[in-house]
Amino acid sequence: MCGRFNLIDNAEVRSLFKSLGVEIPGSCISRDIAPGGRIAIIHERRVVLDKERKVSEATWWLLLDRETLKPDYRYASFNSRSEKLHKPQGISYVPYRETRCIIPASAFVENLGDKKTYHMIELETAAIAFGGLYKAYQDRHTGGFVYSASIITLPPLSPQWDNIHSKSMPLILDLKNEDLVLKWLDPDFDDVGQFAQWLEPRVHSAMRVTRIGKPSLWNPVADAFMIDS
Repeated sequence: MCGRFNLIDNAEVRSLFKSLGVEIPGSCISRDIAPGGRIAIIHERRVVLDKERKVSEATWWLLLDRETLKPDYRYASFNSRSEKLHKPQGISYVPYRETRCIIPASAFVENLGDKKTYHMIELETAAIAFGGLYKAYQDRHTGGFVYSASIITLPPLSPQWDNIHSKSMPLILDLKNEDLVLKWLDPDFDDVGQFAQWLEPRVHSAMRVTRIGKPSLWNPVADAFMIDS
C-alpha cells in the first residue's frame, strides 16, 4: 500500500498540472504527507449543464466522521483495495462509479512490512498521477463541502515488487492515455468495466527506487535502482 508521499513544486509536477488544465495549489505542496494529511485532488464536477475540472484540498482518508469531519480512524481508508471496488457494501463502491480523481505526487514510500525496510519510488521522467477516489461531506455549520480521498491499491507486481511491498502497489495512471484520463475524471462515466485492464499491476513508466531510512525524513541509505516498464 502507499503509506506516505510528497508533492514538490518542480518541472515534472508543473507539467502534470498543465497537462490536466489546472493550477498547482500552493497549500498542498509538501515534502512529507502522511495518511490523514492534506492533499490535492484533481476532479470534475457537474455545473448546471456542463462539467468543471478543478483542484480541491482533501483529507487523505476516505471515511470521515460526519460530526467532526476528521478521519474516522476506526477504519483504515487512506487506500482502497482494488478487489473491494465491486462490493456494493464497501465504502469505495459508489465513489469508484461516481467520484474518481487524480491525486498528484512527486514520490511515494513503501514499507516491506517489517517496519524497517522502506523505499522511495519516483517515476524517472514525470510526476505521479495516482488513481484515486473521493467523497464530499457537507459541513453542517457552514454549508460548505469538505473533501476526502483515498488511493486505489492493486495486487503487487511480482517479482519486481517482492522486496518493496509484497502485498500491494498503488494505481498509477498513464497521463499519455488521454481517453483513460477523460473517462476516469468524468463523473457521468460509469462503465467501470473499461478500467479493468488498469487494475492489473503494471509499470507503464520507468521507476527509480531508493532505499531510505526513516520514512518521514526520506533519507537515502543505498543507491537507487530502476524498475523498467
